[in-house]
Amino acid sequence: MLVVPGNHDVPYTFPSRFTRTYAEWQRVFGTPDPVYSSESLHVVGASSVRPWRQQSGALSGAKLARIETSLRGAPAGALRVVALHHHLAAPPWRAARKRPLKDRDRVLEHLAGAGAELVAAGHVHQGAVAERREFEALEDGRAGCVVLATVPGLGRPRPRRRGEARGVNVYEADAGSLTVTTFAWDGSAFAETGRRTFPRG
Repeated sequence: MLVVPGNHDVPYTFPSRFTRTYAEWQRVFGTPDPVYSSESLHVVGASSVRPWRQQSGALSGAKLARIETSLRGAPAGALRVVALHHHLAAPPWRAARKRPLKDRDRVLEHLAGAGAELVAAGHVHQGAVAERREFEALEDGRAGCVVLATVPGLGRPRPRRRGEARGVNVYEADAGSLTVTTFAWDGSAFAETGRRTFPRG
């Protein structure tokens, strides 16, 4: 299991939010920036939480450089994944209320340049799957498919908060493709709500 903290996983109270930001997280889960690597899968987790901001997230230059270095060191052929809490792409009906990762265009360019194939995030309590070339024209010879997946999350939506879903994404990859299947709770079971397959490489 690889887990990264979200904006509700650090203390809300002052001064512990700034002086002991990850103390409890580290006690339970270990590092807020975990890495998992095998011959077939390389996942770089990173905390995008900013202690001085309750909602919005960011990656520092140093953290982004660490992610890039790790991605470039992935075993040949392994699916290269970045796991964050704050999303790079989100359903349009939540875009105004839940802002994406700060400087997401720059971050995406760096992640793609380092070989990321999948960026998995959450934060908006709704699911969305997009591929970089669907919203960014790449006409200068740059190649590579980067899938941006936003997961609904398993937590029960808050009372009177409409438009939130409970669900999971399942990722399946082989040498040539990556499939993302989204399941959402329909009141009695998790039902498949979408399935998309993307080329790798």
